[in-house]
Amino acid sequence: MPRLHRKAPDPGQPPGDHAVISRIRGELLGSDIDRVEVLTSGGVVYEVHVPLTVLQRLPPKESTLELRTETVVRDEVPSLYGFLEEHERALFRLLMTVQMVGPRLAMSMMSTYDAQRLARALAEKDVPVLVQVSGLGKKTAARLILELADKVRNLAAAVEGDRPDTAQVAEAVSALVSLGYSFTDAEAAVRDAMKDATFESTEEVIREVLSRRGRDR
Repeated sequence: MPRLHRKAPDPGQPPGDHAVISRIRGELLGSDIDRVEVLTSGGVVYEVHVPLTVLQRLPPKESTLELRTETVVRDEVPSLYGFLEEHERALFRLLMTVQMVGPRLAMSMMSTYDAQRLARALAEKDVPVLVQVSGLGKKTAARLILELADKVRNLAAAVEGDRPDTAQVAEAVSALVSLGYSFTDAEAAVRDAMKDATFESTEEVIREVLSRRGRDR
């Protein structure tokens, strides 16, 4: 898929004078692997960077779309980052407060895990989960945990309330990783299996995942 053209800043706009855009609502014109174009009712087309976890939940092309946005200015060039939910934008803002994290790494983190899962990893100080993110090493993971673990506990706690099967998921994912799955693939497979049924034990979850994998071959 061809990448969308990055628009240059308005030459008539004074350097450093960038409007803060908190939301964009309009028609979804198109999307690329990490961004979308939205046509507003005023005829302005905005290019907005989005993580993969947002891209996967977008409505069809030409549908009405509303994104909660954050403006990041680098080298006097503003870029917009968009999210479907307020808690996603809030987490992005928190990630950006950490000295070693820029927008590219923050978006990589939010593309690897949804906001709730990422918040839980930070709250639980789960370094092995965090370093699964491309470009995120142990040193940066430790820094993120040090600065954000307490700040994301409310979001992580809400996830625990919504997902009483958290321990079973963690055990099943760990077992699949030991069998050769990547962490990301293992968690996705376990979540997918547990959407459709309730399992009495972790062993049943693993058998179901392996059975599905065999059927897909």
